[in-house]
Amino acid sequence: MKSMSQSPLIVAIDGPAASGKSTVARKVAAALGLVFVNSGAMYRAFTWWVLENGIDPGDTAAVLGLLKSTGFECGEEDGTGTIAVGGVRMTRNELAASAVNAGVSLIAAIPEVRERLVAEQRRYASSRGVVMEGRDIGSVVFPDTTHKFYIDASPEVREARRRAEGIVDSIAQRDRIDSSRKASPLVIPDDAMVIDSSELGIDEVVGSVLERIRSSAE
Repeated sequence: MKSMSQSPLIVAIDGPAASGKSTVARKVAAALGLVFVNSGAMYRAFTWWVLENGIDPGDTAAVLGLLKSTGFECGEEDGTGTIAVGGVRMTRNELAASAVNAGVSLIAAIPEVRERLVAEQRRYASSRGVVMEGRDIGSVVFPDTTHKFYIDASPEVREARRRAEGIVDSIAQRDRIDSSRKASPLVIPDDAMVIDSSELGIDEVVGSVLERIRSSAE
């Protein structure tokens, strides 16, 4: 593989909710010595902040008013990207709260929110190699990277995975919102490698991703 010191290596991994992309991205990052970044955590963090400030996620004007005065701090701990919003370092429990699950798609559909957070994501990756996962990483955030992957799975499998994590939300509803929003909808980038993880083990998916990355660097 080419030296990562020449320029930051950026691996984009997209896919719908509960497709397995987060686990795959984390393992790929560890294997390559890169930083794992869950872009969705940034939207969840801001959603938590919106709720913390007593704002209805559906009140776009109020959300944007808060956005203007909100600072984001992206860091790193043990190979994983961290996020603080409004000076508050987010925890896993806060990001996975049921109220956040219910409101994050509304927040993420606001064009101005996406514009701000995409800029933060690009800034973060400009000085380090990352494996970033989300819904618009290969299509919008880093369209020029040569390492794009789209991890998918059937709705039934994804629902089961969600329940196993103790998360209650509607996969079908999330899919409709994410795919139909005007700002950076969930799409499969034309040049992405598509992997259906429905009947594959995580290690099999990770192996396919690493093989593609390493072969393209030879």
